[in-house]
Amino acid sequence: MGDFSAVSYVTALIVISIGLPLTLLAICALYSLVRDNHVAPVYVINLLVSDLIQMCCLIMWVAAPNNLILITNRFYYVGLMASVGFMVCVAMERYVVIAFPVWYHFRRNIKVSLVVCFMVWAFSISYVILVVSVFNIRVTSILLSIYLLLPFPLLIFFLAGTLKALSSSISVTPEEKRRIVGTLVLVLLNYTLLFLPTIIWYMSAAITQNYTSDHTLQLIVVRFSPLMDLVLYVFMRKGAVDKLLAFLCRCRMTTEQEQGQMSTVDSNTLHTVSSM
Repeated sequence: MGDFSAVSYVTALIVISIGLPLTLLAICALYSLVRDNHVAPVYVINLLVSDLIQMCCLIMWVAAPNNLILITNRFYYVGLMASVGFMVCVAMERYVVIAFPVWYHFRRNIKVSLVVCFMVWAFSISYVILVVSVFNIRVTSILLSIYLLLPFPLLIFFLAGTLKALSSSISVTPEEKRRIVGTLVLVLLNYTLLFLPTIIWYMSAAITQNYTSDHTLQLIVVRFSPLMDLVLYVFMRKGAVDKLLAFLCRCRMTTEQEQGQMSTVDSNTLHTVSSM
């Protein structure tokens, strides 16, 4: 238990010290992008707000007395479940841009996005209150694992559908296409690496009814989710993906040039040796 407390404490400090100021800056920057014709940042802003709730709960876990832990846990799960919902919203909105560009152009509306955000928050709060208050720990674990698992096939569908629709889409610029695909890949990667361990732990705990087993790794990876969500901010900025690709291309070209120079030197060396 001492090792678990130390690891949990260090993880919370890392996430709070790095994620809290950067998340606040990202929210302020994204808020300036919100327009009637640019609704994509709305879902990312709400995703970052859900991350803020999680980080505030981490602060409470580190500094608050034990009598507030139960309430803090409920707020944490509200933020965690809302973040999953907004991941799906971000992926869905990016998919619609590519698959149904005409419909998206005429139907996109910030009011609709705000209604969707309200529904995600209301469902997350209601779900946590009902599940935690009504059911026992085994049923709660099963329901939470089901809730966290449902978005996984949706994220895969949105990514596959976007890649399929890319060839026929002519109304979206190449830069926008790269940003959309990068966002979808990042959301799916984030969900796969950070949330699947949580789902597996909940399922195994519900099956074996062993809720006292060590789940330090599960807690560590899921608490790093707010830091991973910050990368979405990069993909909301124009030119960010192109700069990343250009950097990777320069690195590759530099490596190839170095390998070519080494090959030339080796050839000259072999030629000199053979002539001797």
